[in-house]
Amino acid sequence: MYNTRRITYISVFIAMATVLNIIERAIVIPGATPGIKLGLANIMTLLSIMMLGSKDAIIIVAVRCFLGALVGGNPVSFLFSITGGMLSILVMVLMWKYLNKHVSIVIISMVGAVFHNIGQLFVAGLVVHNFSVYVILPVLMISAIITGYFVGIVTKQLYKSLGNRMI
Repeated sequence: MYNTRRITYISVFIAMATVLNIIERAIVIPGATPGIKLGLANIMTLLSIMMLGSKDAIIIVAVRCFLGALVGGNPVSFLFSITGGMLSILVMVLMWKYLNKHVSIVIISMVGAVFHNIGQLFVAGLVVHNFSVYVILPVLMISAIITGYFVGIVTKQLYKSLGNRMI
């Protein structure tokens, strides 16, 4: 059931994730392989999985992808974002639901980052009609592990500081 308080929290998570997404687009990493990003919006994704639940987290990712493309992208960027975001959130939700007693949120974040890149490479292959784009997969996997680790650590610290006071 969605009460006013819950809708407000979902809206705040969407707004924060969208702002982080826009900030991230402004950060240019010189000489980086195309597709490498910090994944800052995933901090809100992970927090939403932990604090609001999987259904709300999926809604937050979908709306964030739409708003991010609306504000700073285009229809093609939306395809990259939504495919990577949905694949990533589905994997992270399943890991949180079934494995959270065995793996940390940092590991879940790292795996989510890897699947986000896999989803985006799939779209890139469709767009250019050539799946040789997967040649950059090893570089993207290394960057996903590094950025996923960072996002996971930040999320873990935020969750500790917030506790379950919100909902």
